[in-house]
Order: sequence, then structure tokens, then C-alpha cells
Amino acid sequence: MIVDGRVLREDFVPSEVVHRHDEVNLLSETLEPLLSDRRPDPAFLFGPTGVGKTCIARYTLAQLHEQDPDVRVAYVNCWQEYTRFRVLYSLLEATGRTTDIHRSTAKDELFDRLAEGDTRPIVAILDEVDQLEETAALYDLHRLPHVSLVLIANREEELFASFDDRVRSRLHAGTRVQFDRYRTAELCSILRERATQGLEPDAVTTDQLRMIADAASGDARVGIGILRSAARRAERNGREYVTETTIEAAIPDARTAIRRKTVEGLPDHQRVLYEIITDAGEIEPGELYEAYERRVAEPKTARTLRNYLTKMVHYDLIESVGEHRGRRYRPVADGDEGEESEPPTEE
Repeated sequence: MIVDGRVLREDFVPSEVVHRHDEVNLLSETLEPLLSDRRPDPAFLFGPTGVGKTCIARYTLAQLHEQDPDVRVAYVNCWQEYTRFRVLYSLLEATGRTTDIHRSTAKDELFDRLAEGDTRPIVAILDEVDQLEETAALYDLHRLPHVSLVLIANREEELFASFDDRVRSRLHAGTRVQFDRYRTAELCSILRERATQGLEPDAVTTDQLRMIADAASGDARVGIGILRSAARRAERNGREYVTETTIEAAIPDARTAIRRKTVEGLPDHQRVLYEIITDAGEIEPGELYEAYERRVAEPKTARTLRNYLTKMVHYDLIESVGEHRGRRYRPVADGDEGEESEPPTEE
């Protein structure tokens, strides 16, 4: 039944995109100066998870590279590459200049290597940029005239609150591209494209795709995950087509798989917070911070922890209930996902 499993992956970048033409056009216009050997303003892509921000960034940059092969693209997932060293190293790696670099190499030496030699334009896509622990990396990259920035995050206010003054002042004028949740009909057509390329003809009906899209609540990651899980279940059962029963079983499977993958990718300090919340079932901030400080050798500040918790709320790992002093955190159980919870506010 599955003829091309790549198409059913959340990170697959299609040759054509649907329902994001305005966003593609705005990002393309922002980056157009590169085609005239000029540096564009930074571009920010904002929106909740599963709305196509990463896909559109990579799609648009692939189109730009086709027009001008001298424009190089470096994709950095700041969820994993969250330090200044790792960001600079990722750009050097994308340009093939990591020879003789070791963990002990000074960060300034990495910056110098980026600044010297081959200065053909580089576009750095920094995904989950609000995960950066050292925003000095953004200051470094902005200082390099041949490096342009595409920064991806959930919410503008939270992102800029994490910047220091010098970074905030230099990036404030960038172009904002806002992504909204997909409507059910839009997500249905996205799934139809994936099914057409990835599955045998007639393996899934339009009504079934609508059922999947409705269950995904505007999150394309979840929708694609359900479609993939349903197709695999049907294939294992020896069927040539998807049934409603396999879709119903695939819905919790897909959500669990996404959550497990997200948890596995959590940086160490966020993983500690998640484990404490999961073990407790429900916990108030003071108790959470105390338990966290007992478990780690070099604890982060309370503000950094609030940023971590906000990110985990965005990714449906935990939810925040109550307000101010009555706030408590608890893990999201299967079947509890849906509209994004309100993130915690400053206390």
C-alpha cells in the first residue's frame, strides 16, 4: 500500500505547496535581494506547531538556490543545536569548513573562520530559535554581511523577550510572516497530496482524509502522522486500503509517536523538568523548581525555566492550569491535545 514512505514523513518537503502561497510569496520577496548580491532583512516565521513554517522555509530556500546556486543554505534546529558553538559549527559544516575543529576550539575562532575566506551568501534557517541558550550567536551572524537569517519560532513576544538589547535592536526591523492553523479543508487537501504520492491509488478515501484532518485539529504534523500510522496498520493487516477502524486506532498512536519523538529530543534541562512533572502528575512552580535544582549540577535561572515550560506547553508535552500563584503543571495525556494552551506568564 505504501509506495513512497518519504512522502509520509512530517519533514518531507514537497515539490509544490498548497494553502501557503501568500506566506511563500512574502518570504520570497524578503529574500529576493540575494539575487542581486544584496543582503535581505531578517525574516521571522511565527505560528503554532504543525502549520508549515519549517516546510515553507526549506521549500522557499530550495527554490532560491535553484535560481542562484551560489546562495547556500544552512538549516539549524536550535532544539538540538542550542549553544553559540553549535550554531556556528552548523554553518561551517553546511559550507564544508569544519576541518580541524574540535570541541575545545574557541567560539571566536569559529566566527573568524565564517568571516574569512569564502564569503558567498549563506542563508541560515534557525528553527526553534527561541530554544537558543546563547543569543550571542544571533549577534555573531548578524555581524557577517554574507549571512542572512530566517528565524522560526512560535510567538514573537516570547522570542523577543529572550533577546538581549543588542540583538533585539538589530533584528527588530525584520519581516514577519505569520502562519495560522490550517482549516480542516486545507489540511484535507494537504493529506490528499501526500496520499497521492505516497500510497497506492484509492488506498484512502476523501471522507477518510477529512476524518483524519478533523482529528488533527489544524496540525499538519499530527495529520500526516495519523495517515502514516493508519497506512502502516492496514498494510500489516494485509489490507489494500485504509479503514475507519485503522484510522481510529492510528489517532492515539500518531500523537504518542510525536510526543515520544519530541521528548527524546528535549535538551537535558528540559527533560529533567518533564520527568519531574510526569512523575508528580501535577505540580506547582515552586515545588517544580526546587525538585529541578536538586537534580542538576548547574541549574538555570527561573526565567529560563519559564521559557522551557512555555515551549513544552506549545508542543503539547505539558499543560499549565490555573493562574499566577494557583498555577500548576501537569503532563498532557493521550486524547487531551487540541487547541494550544495559554503559556505561563511572568510572575
